[in-house]
Amino acid sequence: MKAFVTKLVDLTQKNAETIAKQWAKDVKTNARTYTYHDSSEDKIILQAKDFYRNFQMMFFHEAPFEQAEEIFEKYAEERYREGIPLHEAVYALILMRRHMWLYAEFQSMFNTEVEHRQAVESLSRTILMFDYIMYVIARKYWKIMKLEWLAKKNTQ
Repeated sequence: MKAFVTKLVDLTQKNAETIAKQWAKDVKTNARTYTYHDSSEDKIILQAKDFYRNFQMMFFHEAPFEQAEEIFEKYAEERYREGIPLHEAVYALILMRRHMWLYAEFQSMFNTEVEHRQAVESLSRTILMFDYIMYVIARKYWKIMKLEWLAKKNTQ
């Protein structure tokens, strides 16, 4: 499985620009990511490229959850400051995962039965990494909102 996962992550890394552009088109028109519709395409493409680069670092890290905390709390804070609601930020991540897999499938990475089995195994690992990321992002949103609420409460 390790070789296949490496192949998938490398394919994503090498084609991050193309995948990010496909994702940007989707996120700018999807009804579940309304806040992104008026965003600059260049800005959100860069967001996705950075995400895919950081995802690769996390994917192979010995402690992926801790790596997710280190990297994706910043991602969450940036999306929060941009005014992206949590449910849209999470759905945008779902679309990132989907576009990563659609691109790999389109490139015919899964040619044999063994590769199909390896794809399922690596999909499980990919989903786990995205679960970590979504948890970290939701927790960071909550912390920021709680701090803002406390600051407002203390000024009243």
